[in-house]
Amino acid sequence: MTERAPLGALIERFTWIVGVALIAIWVFATAFRTVDSRQQIDRLLAARAAGSSASTTADLGLWSPERVRAWKDTFSRQAPRALAVLRIPRTGLEVPVLEGTDDWTLNRAVGHIADTAAPGADGNSGIAGHRDGFFRGLKDIKAGDEMSLETPRGRETYRIERIWIVDPTDVSVLDPTLSRAITLVTCYPFYFIGSAPQRFIVRAVVKGRT
Repeated sequence: MTERAPLGALIERFTWIVGVALIAIWVFATAFRTVDSRQQIDRLLAARAAGSSASTTADLGLWSPERVRAWKDTFSRQAPRALAVLRIPRTGLEVPVLEGTDDWTLNRAVGHIADTAAPGADGNSGIAGHRDGFFRGLKDIKAGDEMSLETPRGRETYRIERIWIVDPTDVSVLDPTLSRAITLVTCYPFYFIGSAPQRFIVRAVVKGRT
């Protein structure tokens, strides 16, 4: 006669099966969220590359005519893959974050500043934009407003904790931070004619992740 397995052994086996199943579900959910987030970013960037007006959520009416022309001119060249998508509800902005801060990049989107934390990573991630383009709407934001950053790792919500103005030589605004943060940088004053003499800084800290 075959001996029946002790009750303790059956419980242990059942626990292992449940544990493995839960791990498999978590791995699948994480992978699906990553792929879905990546696809959302790529869809947004592809729509902008195609020049679809429906994908433009920035208020172009605030932009300078020169910046609008420069933005349209960028469509003659395919954009690189976005690092993230930045959304600021207060200004109605939804824009890809590309790597670098050269003229073409900042005409096409907003740019990740070199030597700062990657978007969505721990530390201080610097993002630059033109004051007469995508970042002109920053003139209307306030401390306490929220913004979000979507990366392949998911979407994070940030709360603006400080807004201030500095000289162009003050790069301390990009120093590493203990908490996960975004620092938006643009020229100031917003409607200055010529080369603006100061920089408008927005610091936001992470609130949560979905």
